[in-house]
Amino acid sequence: MDSMELQQRTKAFALRIVRLFQKLPPRTDARVLGTQLLRSGTSVGANYRAACHAKSAADFLSKMKICEEEADECEYWLELLAEGGIVKAALLEPLHREARELASIMAASARTSRTRQRASSSNRQS
Repeated sequence: MDSMELQQRTKAFALRIVRLFQKLPPRTDARVLGTQLLRSGTSVGANYRAACHAKSAADFLSKMKICEEEADECEYWLELLAEGGIVKAALLEPLHREARELASIMAASARTSRTRQRASSSNRQS
């Protein structure tokens, strides 16, 4: 998957989160959890886009770690929405799966970036 495809995928994820938020019941617990999910779910794509324009390898790595953390946080809010009885777990499963996959992709990308940084650093020292 190239960076443009991942940008599109993270944007689609954000839009799915927005649509879920719009359908939540107007209860305080649903709105509080939904707002947290909305924040983290839209942050994944925004931070990935920023990573694509990183000024250095360290900047890229930092932003990718933020993407991973935000995707993982989405999983948490989705779990609370389901376990709190606000939304049926089966309805949230596709979003939950996508959040897990995005977190895994971001983690793998960060690992690759770290490995390349180390290799580049050791090549300069030789």
